Amino acid sequence: MTTTASDITYRLEQKRRVQADFPGPKSVALTERRKAVVAAGVASSVPVYVADADGGIIHDVDGNSFIDMGSGIAVTSVGASDPAVVGAVKEAVEHFTHTCFMVTPYEGYVAVAERLNRLTPGDHEKRTVLFNSGAEAVENAIKVARLATGRDAVVAFDHAYHGRTNLTMALTAKAMPYKTNFGPFAPEVYRMPMSYPFREENPDITGAEAAKRAILAIEKQIGGDQVAAIIIEPIQGEGGFIVPAEGFLPALAAWAKEKGIVFIADEVQSGFCRTGEWFAVNHEGVVPDIMTLAKGIAGGMPLSAITGRADLLDAVHPGGLGGTYGGNPVACAAALASISTMEEYDLAGRARHIESIATARLRELQSELAAAGTGVIGDVRGRGAMLAVELVQSGSKEPNPDLTKAVAAACLKEGVIILTCGTYGNVIRLLPPLVITDELLADGLEVLAAAIKAHA
Repeated sequence: MTTTASDITYRLEQKRRVQADFPGPKSVALTERRKAVVAAGVASSVPVYVADADGGIIHDVDGNSFIDMGSGIAVTSVGASDPAVVGAVKEAVEHFTHTCFMVTPYEGYVAVAERLNRLTPGDHEKRTVLFNSGAEAVENAIKVARLATGRDAVVAFDHAYHGRTNLTMALTAKAMPYKTNFGPFAPEVYRMPMSYPFREENPDITGAEAAKRAILAIEKQIGGDQVAAIIIEPIQGEGGFIVPAEGFLPALAAWAKEKGIVFIADEVQSGFCRTGEWFAVNHEGVVPDIMTLAKGIAGGMPLSAITGRADLLDAVHPGGLGGTYGGNPVACAAALASISTMEEYDLAGRARHIESIATARLRELQSELAAAGTGVIGDVRGRGAMLAVELVQSGSKEPNPDLTKAVAAACLKEGVIILTCGTYGNVIRLLPPLVITDELLADGLEVLAAAIKAHA
């Protein structure tokens, strides 16, 4: 008998419920406590404090229930309290919380590496190293590429987001809030034009032609033989859930291989069934040299990884890769359980199902608004449960960040948590847990549709 997402059971009732005094008194009190002790530079988009979460629902400390359309930014794909993850964490904690793999290693780290080497694309021999965050994985992927190639230059793309550390800020394209006044940044990072179908000057440009445009710029500005690595998100996250035109990624990867350049796929946000495949590169059969992985890997526990060609990772001298907490045993246990849940319930298939429901409703809404003369939805895009609505000034492609903020705020008041993103701040991104029920998803989409109609 096949196990599917419909077989999942939940601790919490999967319904939204928001009281009139929102945010409630307990959340207001916690906000006041926070102001006195937490740095102002740490921002939260939702002014409520979580007490419990399960499936597609988040309960706050005042008894409100919200539909979760963000999954902690694509982290809790299996839910925020998946029973398998909870059980694995409890068992691991009872034995030991830490020893440091670089001192006294343990089986969990090895087992996670085995799973990642098997799951990631390509039948070549692979190696894996575990870290704590996506940014840390990106930093180490660049280290490996530079050492293995003996070159310095790194190519990133417009609209990219790769992290908040010094090197990853250099790779990231968006100034506010990620880069402003935090420089100087790491050198030898070059930015190239991305394939952004909705905003291309030539709407007929193909993915291969867009790749050629970037390649010509690389050759002209840097020289292909000087480039250590090309790093790219197969579907860009913070930049606006941009899905490059078909053929863009394969053409870049093929040219990188020809030039001896390490092709790094940053799948921190798009990985682990999120796009309807285990990894977003699978949609076009791209096999990266190195992949950076995090977010959905461990059901909410802090863990990240780089997985790639054995010859590249084994080129690094002993002790050149690591970190005190990298591959923490409790996080490794959570990762093994989370991956098993994804396999057991076919959450890649579930992501495709979510896509079919959401895109149908969002495109219907787009048509409704256009027919009514309020064409504020410029684009509906994405794959799987990584979907976006780009909002514009009616009748144009001019970004509409004010509308985007208003829609997000209106959804929250009705009990639906949605995230925004985009270089221009005008993209609503939908990242529901892959275990969300159809009914809860449909309810959240109707709240979103009503908010857009009301503010268009």
